[in-house]
Amino acid sequence: MRDRHGRPGPQEIGEPRAPPVPLPKIDLHTHILPESWPNLRERYGYGGFVEMQHVAPCRAQLIVDGKVFREVEDNCWEPKTRLEDCDRDGVTVQVLSTVPVMFSYWAQPTHAHDLSKLLNDHIAWVVATNPKRFIGLGTVPLQAPDLAVAELERCVLDLGLPGIQIGTHVNDWNLDAPELFPVFARAEELGAAIFVHPWEMLAPERMRKYWLPWLIGMPTESAIAIASLLFGGVLERLPRLRICFAHGGGSFAGILGRLEHGFAARPDLVAVANPHPPSKYLGRFWVDSLTHDPDLLRRLIALFGANRIALGSDYPFPLGEDRPGTMIEGMTDLSPDERDWLLFRTALEFLDRPLSAYL
Repeated sequence: MRDRHGRPGPQEIGEPRAPPVPLPKIDLHTHILPESWPNLRERYGYGGFVEMQHVAPCRAQLIVDGKVFREVEDNCWEPKTRLEDCDRDGVTVQVLSTVPVMFSYWAQPTHAHDLSKLLNDHIAWVVATNPKRFIGLGTVPLQAPDLAVAELERCVLDLGLPGIQIGTHVNDWNLDAPELFPVFARAEELGAAIFVHPWEMLAPERMRKYWLPWLIGMPTESAIAIASLLFGGVLERLPRLRICFAHGGGSFAGILGRLEHGFAARPDLVAVANPHPPSKYLGRFWVDSLTHDPDLLRRLIALFGANRIALGSDYPFPLGEDRPGTMIEGMTDLSPDERDWLLFRTALEFLDRPLSAYL
């Protein structure tokens, strides 16, 4: 190609072509904790809360009532380490949310609210230290919906966070519980995104071995959460609600046919709160890409569209993807447009953030 004066361009005179600009990668599903926090047993007067004990340089244990829940490294709390990992893996932006064990929905409402504010203030501070590399999602005390709405408003209006992370249930409430509807309704009014992560998996007495709560319980929890919202008519009543489910929506895609058939075969049992089948809502909610299975990800694309699936790695935990985006980048059958949606465009649309803010 020649320039406007007719002179040969660099390709005509043999100069090397500039390397392509790498696509941005926005990881919607990462977890963070403060490096330390007050002793919550002493602060609130009873146990059950998580304590972090630093046991060696760059290593700590999460302790619940004297028992080790999980070991973590400094990439769980140190922004500098996270950014080094991001630079190594080509991740442009991490979306930060707390570790679900911190939800504390079982606690007294005012105490869970206090803890939520502590965690949200920390996430907002980390985002403020590097707003081009981090986006934050807050947490709210869902066992007290009035307090949850108040903290949601603080997260969005005062802290500048685009939304919140919640669990797949709140003690005995599934997500279609009438008590929770005001939280979803206020999120829709605010334009706040909601990221749903499994926690407190069902049937723990039957899943004591083989890491089954994480391998089987988590996907089941997500499927229950999605089915509850669809059958319960929450998305029907709140058509502008932006809600995303971690881990590819769990086992929902695998049982969709069964849900659809049950809706048609036994409407007296299934179609009791919403006259529309689950298939009507495909494309109305989001999931992340963390399936560990290219064929399952293709199934999700066929069901929801690539514009409803966002890269998610579960960083920094072992069930996550070691190098975020590797599976997507290795799927040569994806179109460039599909790859763009999966790697960054879906996350930005879900969070209602412009790409220009992170370039």
